[in-house]
Amino acid sequence: MELAFYLSGLVAVLATLGVITGRNPVHAVVYLIVSLISVALVFFALGAPFAGALEIIVYAGAIMVLFVFVVMMLNLGPDQDDDTDAWRHPRHWLGPSVLAAVLLAVLGYLIAGGDMARAIDGELLTAQAVGLTLFGPWLMVVELAGLLLLGALVAASHVGRRSNPLRQQRPGRAP
Repeated sequence: MELAFYLSGLVAVLATLGVITGRNPVHAVVYLIVSLISVALVFFALGAPFAGALEIIVYAGAIMVLFVFVVMMLNLGPDQDDDTDAWRHPRHWLGPSVLAAVLLAVLGYLIAGGDMARAIDGELLTAQAVGLTLFGPWLMVVELAGLLLLGALVAASHVGRRSNPLRQQRPGRAP
């Protein structure tokens, strides 16, 4: 299990370096997905399958889809249109593919070795334990965080609807 922990941690560090040093936003998003999946494997190795599953579902799934759509909606300019076939070059996909292959090998090693039930020293973190902790002594903090997020959502909606005072009104239209 320690081997899985260290290899997954190494892949997370290397993929994160790929995110930081990447010049293309799409490549950075791919490296970030690999990094988040490797952090999920670190959670699995530490005996926190619930946290690992949440990492994959919430971060590597939902948030990364949002990032991909944002990158797709970016206006990259006319110089990016000339480079439509450059993504097929191996230098663009070799790094994330090698890191993902290492993660797949670690996962295969864990499944074949039967060490999935064993974890590095510590308690097993389950969904019930997380729920009891959050809604036990931390109930007020969770409720206040929810209210703070709701207030931020209302404020963002209000600020987003505001009209720009510098924009000129069209003739015949009421403000």
